[in-house]
Amino acid sequence: MSRYEKKIIELEHWLGQKAPIDPIDLSPFRIGGGPLYLLREDGIMEEASGNKLRKLMPNLKSALQAGINRIVTFGGAYSNHIAATAAAGQKFGFETIGLIRGEELALKINENPTLSHAQKKGMNLFFLNRSEYRQRFDPVYLDELRQRFAPCIIIPEGGSNDLAVEGVARMASDLPEMFRILCAPIGTGGTMAGVLNGARLGQQVWGFSALKGIDFSAQMSQFGKGIHREIFDEYHFGGYAKANNELIDFINNFKVQTGIALDPVYTGKMMFGLIDVLRKNPSIKAQEILAIHTGGLQGIAGFNQSNKTLLKIH
Repeated sequence: MSRYEKKIIELEHWLGQKAPIDPIDLSPFRIGGGPLYLLREDGIMEEASGNKLRKLMPNLKSALQAGINRIVTFGGAYSNHIAATAAAGQKFGFETIGLIRGEELALKINENPTLSHAQKKGMNLFFLNRSEYRQRFDPVYLDELRQRFAPCIIIPEGGSNDLAVEGVARMASDLPEMFRILCAPIGTGGTMAGVLNGARLGQQVWGFSALKGIDFSAQMSQFGKGIHREIFDEYHFGGYAKANNELIDFINNFKVQTGIALDPVYTGKMMFGLIDVLRKNPSIKAQEILAIHTGGLQGIAGFNQSNKTLLKIH
């Protein structure tokens, strides 16, 4: 068997991984009835866990099939996607290049847990000023990058593209039919899009936005034909990567009550919102709901570095 064939088999192995489902007792959160269920995508591959793994694997497989070994992508100072791409690149033998927002970070790599981790995993980091970074969706700019780093594939910020949606959909299509509602956080939208495409008729998909002032309804309308969906946009806590004491206290208490860590950017906001929705709507049966833990726990160290009120858990 060739090295190429072995790599394809290894990527397929990770694409087919199934995460365990944990029941969550909601009585400490003043919600009666049966448990809520949590899909533990955070535990599949520790360094590239959750939705980042689902999004990356199809892209890596496509690159390998095209004979390309260099991955170029974008991210901010504490990006889960940057950390996951670097780790997956090292694990599967790809060269990785990270285009990072903020020239000032070039001299602070060792002070930044995400960037130092990515560099240790072999990622080459290039720091862009904010004006250049804003061009990350511009086709002309992307063509220039393809020529500069050729041969390469470019994965967008957050990892969401058509292949990523396919990876998440493959995971969602294997979920048990017993769950009437599937819940996911929304950042770039790729995870909810994939869950919509993988859901079965009769199931609903609930998305909890981590961003302020973004209407995801139109973006999501092209996915999951016939699947009912709800988007909750009131649990963003000020916007992307922002939090307050209420959210931090909730995440710390959730860890104490359940033993499960949540990140403050995505899953913490989703679980806070979901529990609030259940409190306000006691007719909804929690045991019919499966929430997806999308990982992102590496970001806790960076969050604690930047905030006075700390998450006490990892």
